[in-house]
Amino acid sequence: MAIFGSASEGFSRANINATIEESLARFAPVASAAVEAGLPVRGYVSCVVECPYDGPVAPGAVANVAARLRDLGCYEISLGDTIGRARPEATDAMLSAVLGEVPSAALAGHFHDTSGQALANVDVALARGLRVFDSAVGGLGGCPYAPGAAGNVATEALHQHLTAAGYATGLDADILSDAARLAAGMRSGDIA
Repeated sequence: MAIFGSASEGFSRANINATIEESLARFAPVASAAVEAGLPVRGYVSCVVECPYDGPVAPGAVANVAARLRDLGCYEISLGDTIGRARPEATDAMLSAVLGEVPSAALAGHFHDTSGQALANVDVALARGLRVFDSAVGGLGGCPYAPGAAGNVATEALHQHLTAAGYATGLDADILSDAARLAAGMRSGDIA
């Protein structure tokens, strides 16, 4: 099960029509029921560096939301650069704050590639101990409340990048390539 929060008030209101506090209060009974039922709960924090409504997001705000999601029972918390404009130094500052609350083994990186910095941000997260990254074949994705944001980092690009750095991803490059071509065809309308 997944619960999606935000480190920014503006995005929280736009995306789920609730303040950060209201959203966490709403998540609590759902997360509790899931944990009681033995279902794993994954938390997501949107706008961990910048917000399309509020601008730069304080690293401490991200750490606070991540800690609250951990306390709700999330086994893993994905930190999302929702608008894809995070620079590596800002990602590093955010991770420094979050790692004061949540260990790297319980964190995932979620980097959109709007400004071409997703893989550089992955490198920063790797250096900080993260080993789980969200991605999308062909770079698909985006959010209606993050105007102009590109999709998630492309799975095939992430696989190639991590493999070149010596990490084993367990993914098949040929299958990823086929899936990326399919995604591109769907995006262009050549495949229905």
